[in-house]
Amino acid sequence: MANSDFPDASVSAIASDTALPRLNLLTMFRLGLFQMGLGMLSLLTLGVLNRVMIDELRIPGLIAAGTISMYQFVSPARVWFGQLSDAKPLRGFHRTGYIWLGLGLQVICLFLAVQVIWQLQASFAQGWTAGTIAIVGLQALMFALYGLCVSVSSTPFAALLVDVSDEDNRSKLVGVVWSMLMVGIVVGAITSQKLLHGLTLENIQGVINRLFVIIPSVVCVLGLIGTIGIEKKYSRYSTRSTLAHREESITLGTAWKVLTASRQTGIFFSFLLVMTIALFLQQPILEPYAGEVFGMTVGQGAGLNAFWGMGVLIGMSVSGFLIVPRLGKQNTARWGGWLTSICFVLIILSGVSTNQGLLKLAVFAFGLASGVLTNSAVSLMLDLTAAETAGTFIGAWGLAQAMAQALGNVGGGALLDLGRHVFGAPMFAYGFVFACEAIAMLLAVWLLNKVNVQEFRDRAERAIAAVLENELD
Repeated sequence: MANSDFPDASVSAIASDTALPRLNLLTMFRLGLFQMGLGMLSLLTLGVLNRVMIDELRIPGLIAAGTISMYQFVSPARVWFGQLSDAKPLRGFHRTGYIWLGLGLQVICLFLAVQVIWQLQASFAQGWTAGTIAIVGLQALMFALYGLCVSVSSTPFAALLVDVSDEDNRSKLVGVVWSMLMVGIVVGAITSQKLLHGLTLENIQGVINRLFVIIPSVVCVLGLIGTIGIEKKYSRYSTRSTLAHREESITLGTAWKVLTASRQTGIFFSFLLVMTIALFLQQPILEPYAGEVFGMTVGQGAGLNAFWGMGVLIGMSVSGFLIVPRLGKQNTARWGGWLTSICFVLIILSGVSTNQGLLKLAVFAFGLASGVLTNSAVSLMLDLTAAETAGTFIGAWGLAQAMAQALGNVGGGALLDLGRHVFGAPMFAYGFVFACEAIAMLLAVWLLNKVNVQEFRDRAERAIAAVLENELD
């Protein structure tokens, strides 16, 4: 197929896209139910389960955190699952079948992982044995399988957002869907608190088992309600993709050629990596900072999450509906990065004055700025896909974010230790970490300035044309 054929194909695709119904606000909130469920499950694993293993069951923190974090270390599989959803539709649909399959499997894997924890607790009571090591390995395997199941559902879901949206409403969709993720975390926290009321060592197994049946079941229902019928009614995949009816052509090798056809892929991957690391370095140290520098109680330190979460929700919503449509995705992301960097400086200044009110204001502002940044960056991420290999690109971007979150969580603690060694005083040690975040965010903005969406699309289009030409040859 000659390159000259593409303009006519593009016109046809645009006309077909116009004929399809556009997402309304209610449908956006429906899609957000899936993301809300993921927020509830993340609260269960990273919040409730991690806390119960360390505090109540007295399982060493390294074992608890290390085994749970295995779900992030399998993130390279996101690329393959994304490519699979591009190439192999399930029951006639490219995304929905994988979303539902992944949802069901992750609920099963999570419940089985909890059952392994009870075996681990019993084994630890007898000291380290070969059996204990085997159970630790089994638990790590269960969380790795859980991570694979999350990838099976979440990567095609993000690709579905690309398929059903247009450039002019994508930021609104992202604002709604990612805000619902935050809502899910809040709802999960409130529900878990209710279900865990009266928890003791005597009844812990029964209470936790019940929790990990009720909430995951609710998540499955939310996921089904949120996605049923959406792909059939709104997906533009078949009109946008030149390979839509030739799925056998989308091998992993083909997808990789398209993925690496443009240097923009590496630039944007680097931007996502650095930006996410900059956002997550503070995660393991913010509450200790509140306690050690400001003298805040554990409850007061945990309460900072409310200020941050409120800021994120407002930032995501305002960005999606008001700022991005006016400034554009890349400009909004640039401003979000600059403002986030300034917020880290404000957090440092609040520590210098030990002013709790200023700290709360700075944390709220940080949530606001990071909400604006996240919305625009994710919207730009969804734009930087080729229709034929949307799942593969989403998998690559998801890999960058998962790697960055893991590096950010580990790096925050490591930088704090380095700061203590170099500066001694707690204020300067914590300030050193926040200063590193500010610098990393400025580096992310510098990388963002090198992103060129049009160059990316041109290279991807030529790579797809080359695939088709090779077939004809």
